Amino acid sequence: MDTGNAAWMLMAATLVFVMTPGIALFYGGMVRAKSVLNMLMLSAGALAVTAIVWTLWGWSIAFAGDDIGGIFGDPAKGFLLKDAIVSNNGVFTAADSSGNYPANINIAFQAALAMFAVALISGALAERIRYSSWMLFVVLWITFVYAPLAHMTWNGGLLSATGAISQAIGAPIRDFAGGSVIQVNAAIAALVIVLVIGTRKDFGKQLPRPHNVPLVLIGAFLLWFGWFGFTGGSALAANGTAGYVWMSTAISGAAGMLAWGFTEKIRSGHYTAVGAASGIISGLAAITPGANVVSPLWALVIGAIAGLLACLACGMKNRFGYDDSLDVVAVQGVSALLGIVLVGVFAEGTGLVFGGWRQLLAQVCLAVVTLLYSGALTALIAFVLEKTIGWRVSDADELRGMDLIDQGEQAYDFARLPSLLLAGNRDDSVPGEAASLQVELDDFRLASPSLSDDSKQADESAQTVDSVESWSGEAQEDSKSAQQSDTQSVKDDENPKEDQQ
Repeated sequence: MDTGNAAWMLMAATLVFVMTPGIALFYGGMVRAKSVLNMLMLSAGALAVTAIVWTLWGWSIAFAGDDIGGIFGDPAKGFLLKDAIVSNNGVFTAADSSGNYPANINIAFQAALAMFAVALISGALAERIRYSSWMLFVVLWITFVYAPLAHMTWNGGLLSATGAISQAIGAPIRDFAGGSVIQVNAAIAALVIVLVIGTRKDFGKQLPRPHNVPLVLIGAFLLWFGWFGFTGGSALAANGTAGYVWMSTAISGAAGMLAWGFTEKIRSGHYTAVGAASGIISGLAAITPGANVVSPLWALVIGAIAGLLACLACGMKNRFGYDDSLDVVAVQGVSALLGIVLVGVFAEGTGLVFGGWRQLLAQVCLAVVTLLYSGALTALIAFVLEKTIGWRVSDADELRGMDLIDQGEQAYDFARLPSLLLAGNRDDSVPGEAASLQVELDDFRLASPSLSDDSKQADESAQTVDSVESWSGEAQEDSKSAQQSDTQSVKDDENPKEDQQ
């Protein structure tokens, strides 16, 4: 056993584990204040349920069990990890420590990846699904979708470098760290579920603002931090490949952030913090499949293209009418699909730019099979849940906020929010500030009846709401008047002779 490799793989597993809290913070900051706890709890539930399922049969289906048709492993062989651990004088240790590192360390690494994959899906379903339905979905999805795809791709199955498709094409399918198993798998699953459960009540009527942008950035930075363990750990050793993929991961994430930012600047005139966070993640998702086989130049190109296309793809949900709440399909799915295909173009020595076409065909097959398998199985799971226990809360509960309905608690003291807003420095000239404040007031109204039994406090809060509403209306009227005045000034400037006459 190489103790250096063992130490690195334990560290990589821990870094990947941190990615699930990272995605929880990233998603939590993006939703409205009345549903932030629920968003965090969806990731927490995904983490906890996956840990149990992976211990019972997930590990066996993905890695430990004997291969069945190149699709999945025998779920009984590694049940309760019995293939990987052994008692030595009353102390449990790895059953096999003769390789690069103890085999049971790989259980931890792969479990952390599974937790992250299913947590990604929750962003598309924000602000409208029951926590209990989500927990059951996690059990079924890890069992029938994620674990078999992990087996197919990483354990000598149909989609592996030595599998039937690779042999038929004459080129190895390449998915170094799991762009297909994790990002594409989660994104197509998210899209399918969204189509089954429908849109939020106010979808298309207003654009909800992220309630806590710093939280979004903190989540993105934690994800970037964990991604070094994600790709670096996929080298399965503390070696030169792990060192290189650290760099390709950093390069692509940085390129994604800058490309998204420049795209936003051209389209809206601003470099937004939410855009920077989303651009980082799009670049990271794109480099995941080929982090070890593309040069630094192509890592930069892949990240930049991903940032640009993912930014543009965020508008698809409005055009096609599917309510992907936090853009899982655009940021994760589009970026990872792009990364998988571009491996076939830029892979060192075998890609299209080096004169090879077989690698591109192999990568397209990987993407297509992943989309079809995950899409079909997830659709079946989602439909069964919809027709039995149901996914959605009522419209009234959705408007009131998922925190109060599912968790029975709140992240913030809404009773103090309006007075705090009034106490802050406001700028009536800022476009949209009054409208933004009105959204906060709507959230406050929905939450406030259950917040306090103190009638005096309730009366004071109501008076504060009236005061803020008054300013909100005045500010909007002032804004309209200013716009009309500016329009008239422009007309006067265009017709000076008529004014003189």
